[in-house]
Amino acid sequence: MSEPLPGRAAVTGIGVVAPNGTSTGAFWKATQEGISVLDRVTREGCGHLPLRVAGEVRGFEPEGMVEERFLVQTDRFTHFAMAAADFALDDARLGQADTDADPYGVGVVTAAGSGGGEFGQRELQQLWGKGSRFVGPYQSIAWFYAASTGQISIRRGLKGPCSVIAADEAGGLDALAHAARAVRRGTGVLVAGSTEAPLAPYSMVCQLGYDALSTVEDPTRAYRPFTDGACGFVPAEGGAMFVVEDENAARERGARVRATVAGHSATFTGASRWDRSREGLAQAIRGALEEARCAPEEIDVVFADALGVPEADRAEALAIADALGAYGRKVPVTAPKTGIGRAFGGAPVLDAAAAVLAMEHGLIPPTPHVFDICHDLELVTVRARAAEMRTALVLSRGLMGSNSALVLRHGVTDAS
Repeated sequence: MSEPLPGRAAVTGIGVVAPNGTSTGAFWKATQEGISVLDRVTREGCGHLPLRVAGEVRGFEPEGMVEERFLVQTDRFTHFAMAAADFALDDARLGQADTDADPYGVGVVTAAGSGGGEFGQRELQQLWGKGSRFVGPYQSIAWFYAASTGQISIRRGLKGPCSVIAADEAGGLDALAHAARAVRRGTGVLVAGSTEAPLAPYSMVCQLGYDALSTVEDPTRAYRPFTDGACGFVPAEGGAMFVVEDENAARERGARVRATVAGHSATFTGASRWDRSREGLAQAIRGALEEARCAPEEIDVVFADALGVPEADRAEALAIADALGAYGRKVPVTAPKTGIGRAFGGAPVLDAAAAVLAMEHGLIPPTPHVFDICHDLELVTVRARAAEMRTALVLSRGLMGSNSALVLRHGVTDAS
């Protein structure tokens, strides 16, 4: 085992914008009840596309959450990020006066895969329909995958270390790990996470090249990983942001430590090479356990990547068994994303939020739409399972070959 890293990085705030809720409370209520919100795509300009089902964030009104001067500069994915960051900072009890007191001690790290497709499409339509004089200056920044990091830091006046991670879907977990390591190196606070908005027509057409994309029209059958009926994944929008800070400093200011980021590891095995992802994901799990100084039998729940492609599902089930040994076939596994869709880089941070909430409430959320499991997994289905949980393992893989594993520990347990 490697020597432990100095200090511990605590999660003190969570902010969620998801298809099943635009607050952490609403998200958890729907998640623990196994409510599915997958439905037919309603976005304008998408009706003729073969992608019929998605997880849309409905009822989100950015005008009531973000100032107009920022809204006109930014895409929907950044609107999600700014709102979720506000929720997380409020949850951590870090107001504007607190961050203003030490702006260089607060940084931002986000991950994104698709960037601002909706904003970019609108501006391109202006270009081709009316001419270059009708393209606004913000086109140069709103589409960029780093836009959320920049706009959160500018809007909140945060001048600490800021960065963006582009690592496929798995980048969401990598962003949390990056924040934890920055805190261990001395940065006071990091706002970290990922949000995506890949359901504009332009973005959806780009996704049609993914073999793993489900085009099934029945929302109850469109996304069913680990079953004989697995036919790919359903895309979604949304994501989550977290406040990560030094545990001792958090406790000194009276903040609630909801969890600690205990260990992380990442590997790369190549685009859509699902047979290789078995070895790569298993290695990532082992690395995360080693950094966390965590034995396999200490893992109380696994939040699976759950791609929905038979070969990929088989590889993940085997990777869990490879890394956790015989215990890997006994540990409870869940994939609540089957009820909301797979929000690319936002998917694993939504799982991380669910993992923290699951440990707090002693409930493992179910995997909607899945009941006929064809892999050797202790998959939680139908209804939530009561369980005392101290440690959660969150897994993610990207379509381009990234693999990531994150170990989270319950904050109350760490305080004892």
